[in-house]
Amino acid sequence: MKQALLVIDAQQELIEGDEKEQSVLNKEKLLNNINSVINKAVESDALVIFMRDKDVAQGEGKGFQVHEQIKVPLTAKVFDKEATNSFYKTPLMDFLKDHEVEHLVVMGCKTEHCVDTAVRTATVNYFDVTLVEDGHSTTDATNLSADKIINHHNEILHGHYNVDNFSVVRNSSEDLFKPTHNNYR
Repeated sequence: MKQALLVIDAQQELIEGDEKEQSVLNKEKLLNNINSVINKAVESDALVIFMRDKDVAQGEGKGFQVHEQIKVPLTAKVFDKEATNSFYKTPLMDFLKDHEVEHLVVMGCKTEHCVDTAVRTATVNYFDVTLVEDGHSTTDATNLSADKIINHHNEILHGHYNVDNFSVVRNSSEDLFKPTHNNYR
């Protein structure tokens, strides 16, 4: 089975924050977990894909780049997007189909926006998805803390679209590139 790791919007300014926006919750843990899962992906011969949002740092400079503490493999693909959805008007879907990917491991920022949208879009487009439970983050919203947003999404996305293709939520310490979806079919 062909697999890929999709790291969404793990960009310098989004993770660290700026004068208008706070840093994401538990940023050091997030960065460590992203690097750990990248290593697992490489060891499993999974593709590694980074998606960058052009709204971050106006799409330029250091703030727009993948966070400096993330160890981006030389073979990683980097795509840019202009919408919340990583699949909207980007080469991502064609790339995954061309490489016959069936299982997508998802991490990144922000939980309730781009991560949520990618998980839902992937499942309805015939991918099994593993959302890394401790591999996505966000900032506080007006009426919900970042912690509550993350926990809520881990709960609602586990088993999302549990028909043909669906998502499961697993911890970064698990063997994420040995999918467990067939245990639930």
